[in-house]
Amino acid sequence: MELLNGFLTILVVIAAGAALAHGRVLDVRSQRALAEIAFFVASPALMVVVISEVRISGAAGNLAASAASLGISFAVYAALARWRWRLDTGSVVIGSLTASYVNAGNLGIAIAAYVVGDITVVVPTLLVQMLVVQPLALVVLDRHTGRGAGARNVLRRLVTNPLTIAAMLGVLLAVTGWPLPSLVQSPLRLLADAAIPLMLLSYGAALRLSPPVGRTGHNREMLTATVLKLALMPTVAWLVGTALGLQGTVLLGVVMTAALPTAQNIFLHAVRYRTGEDVARETILVTTLCSLPVALVVALLLG
Repeated sequence: MELLNGFLTILVVIAAGAALAHGRVLDVRSQRALAEIAFFVASPALMVVVISEVRISGAAGNLAASAASLGISFAVYAALARWRWRLDTGSVVIGSLTASYVNAGNLGIAIAAYVVGDITVVVPTLLVQMLVVQPLALVVLDRHTGRGAGARNVLRRLVTNPLTIAAMLGVLLAVTGWPLPSLVQSPLRLLADAAIPLMLLSYGAALRLSPPVGRTGHNREMLTATVLKLALMPTVAWLVGTALGLQGTVLLGVVMTAALPTAQNIFLHAVRYRTGEDVARETILVTTLCSLPVALVVALLLG
């Protein structure tokens, strides 16, 4: 039931964003403004809050399985997009992220808590995505869009990106156990609570303001990313996890996390960098709709 509630909650908020766009409360400009606010303010606050509260210990096998499933799916899509489809760098990066970057920070935490019964199983995926995949992807996107060139500018963009800074701060707090002062923590949590609604509302508005799924000319990319995300990723996670001796709730959590839909913040990045928006938007919708039956099958087989 909690699994179904999690998916329905996301879909309802997305529908609210679409309704606002349909009623002309939101237009393209305001939809992008919501995405920018989420990127620069709310999402960094969410990262600090989420990462600072996780327990980083005893998760080597989980980390390896999570990284392998993400890395293989990312690499397969990138290889197809670059060498077979001849897409530009921005489209390759965003498409590869849609095929591998899971909704661990929102849906993943809820499922880990209510379905798996252990929130720590989603932590390795969160850390790999937030501390490795996302910063590197943003550096490449910065260079591709002309926002940074040369080693010095790349380093500057890396250490000044709000999402990277937030992730590093969250890890520092998690490792040291230092509590944030209440004067900092209270507004930070308030901003963090706004991150997911802002992403979903912006995404829902974009769905209404854009051509229907399947009519943007990117069916090949969307279908490939969907298959990699919902079939290859959980399969690799299961194979690697089993080979490393994972079992019980840990194995269930690793595979369940890999079977989650594409994270909404990939659309946020696509909007921010003006590249791959159609693929990100369509893949997020399709994987969100299709991941529920996949997750149910995983729960039945491994639960």
